Amino acid sequence: MMSQTKIRLGDLLVQDGLITDEQLVQALGEQRKTGRKLGATLISMGLVTEQELLTLLSRHLKVALIDLDQYQVNASAVKLLPEIQARRYRALVIEDKGDRLLVAMSDPADLNAQDNLSDLLPKPFDMAVVSEAQLYNAYDTHYRKTDEIASFAHELAEEYQETDDFSLSAGVEEEQDTAVSRLLQSIFDDAVIAKASDIHIEPDESKLRIRQRVDGVLQETVIPQGNIAAALVLRLKLMAGLDISEKRLPQDGRTQVKVRGHRIDVRLSTMPVQSGEAVVMRLLDQSAGVLTLEQTGMPAPLLKRFRTLLQRPHGMILVTGPTGSGKTTTLYGALSELNKPERKIITVEDPVEYRLPRVNQVQVNSKIDLTFSSVLRTTLRQDPDIIMVGEMRDQETVEIGLRGALTGHLVLSTLHTNDAVSSAIRLLDMGAPGYLAASALRGVVAQRLVRKICDSCESVYTPTPEEVFWLKHVDESLGEVVFKKGRGCQKCNQTGYKGRIGVFELLELNDAMMDALKVGDTVGFAQHARESNRYRPLAYAALTYAKMGMTTVEEVLKLSEMVADTSDTDVEKAEDTGDGQV
Repeated sequence: MMSQTKIRLGDLLVQDGLITDEQLVQALGEQRKTGRKLGATLISMGLVTEQELLTLLSRHLKVALIDLDQYQVNASAVKLLPEIQARRYRALVIEDKGDRLLVAMSDPADLNAQDNLSDLLPKPFDMAVVSEAQLYNAYDTHYRKTDEIASFAHELAEEYQETDDFSLSAGVEEEQDTAVSRLLQSIFDDAVIAKASDIHIEPDESKLRIRQRVDGVLQETVIPQGNIAAALVLRLKLMAGLDISEKRLPQDGRTQVKVRGHRIDVRLSTMPVQSGEAVVMRLLDQSAGVLTLEQTGMPAPLLKRFRTLLQRPHGMILVTGPTGSGKTTTLYGALSELNKPERKIITVEDPVEYRLPRVNQVQVNSKIDLTFSSVLRTTLRQDPDIIMVGEMRDQETVEIGLRGALTGHLVLSTLHTNDAVSSAIRLLDMGAPGYLAASALRGVVAQRLVRKICDSCESVYTPTPEEVFWLKHVDESLGEVVFKKGRGCQKCNQTGYKGRIGVFELLELNDAMMDALKVGDTVGFAQHARESNRYRPLAYAALTYAKMGMTTVEEVLKLSEMVADTSDTDVEKAEDTGDGQV
């Protein structure tokens, strides 16, 4: 570690002309009130930027200024400093050079932190200065709980093996219960760090698989101690209030856990499989609150049209897409805007995902015949202005919803279909009379979530001739476009993607579409819909994002109906016509 004399940051800033003496006095007064460090105080007051402060420290202390998002951090070096100490001293070991370490710090002038790190680390070290925001993001990326999960799983397996059965005696039960609790806490911690939407616990003959869905893709951790699966499932069933003696039938339940300051609703589903019971948990972060419609990523022109539909006094609006496409998020965003004192809103859901003030939310329960259709009938007698039905599941629910839309209510609901055009047709397939669907349905929003390119490792990508061929089916006027993709880096866990964004299509019914629906002409309806000058399909919307460098060609082609199988004939045609140039 390089020797340093104590420096006064304020004096350095004044000396460099970044602030005046008066501003320093003002900042010191504010610092005494808040107890924050002077640098953070100056930044919060807008007197200096973080970049100016980091550059000053780098120059004065003669240490490197590093962009952590671009730096290839050594994972084994990170483990030399425990997470709790790293966060306490705002430091991260990013490289092991053999005889010395490289430690990134947000405040390399903190002599007390340097002294403590000297005692904690096995080798002398050099320092680098980094952004505090990047440092905290790096903690979440590099201090994943995979090692901790493996350790707790091993501990539980040993206790489980000693008894040959889970919870044989009170003393053993207490020890195992503690081990199970620690293991589950680590699994939930890791899921929150990774921003996972689902956790899958899947027993195999000799191992246990724990998979997390991150940005729509499953990431797997394999635990060799397969005999702990029963203990995990038992504890989860107890948490969710399920029948622990029933292992032959699927069960559903919910519970709530607090993880890293987040209040997480857990929707739990068990299913009997060959090697025991598999569990899938959907995680809903209640602390994050409900997203606004702007935050869903809906483009401004489409959002304006959607809001116009929402302001209509009656009619049905459907939001469609597969599981996990963000339908519920869009519906809750719409309800938040509609939620005014002068409007009565009732929702019928399975389950109720987010609590909304002033909104009457009903949880269906098929065990006591509290079904969508039965609740919906009662709802219409509760003098509502707006009704939200979690899902149109059967003919009865569809017909009641459509009739409600015709009798002065705005009805919002979801369907599981591929696109907006097929949603209206699906209503007819479910037995709704054509005249009823045509009279009540006002619009359909279809949506998907596509992965965003990681902004830390994006690079130029040249599509193959096959890809260009299919892209031109989406938009003939492709033109000169520079596409991008992610190379893979520390920040995105080598995937090339970080986060997701919604792509949307909105179909508003016109006279020609309604006439086709009335007589059950599904082919005519689809033709009129696709010929509408206000309709743009999902793949077109995704391609727009790809042209902007926000997502990849791969994600666009996933949304194209034609990308499933690229035949040799199609490839030859693409090559023969010279469609390889973008």
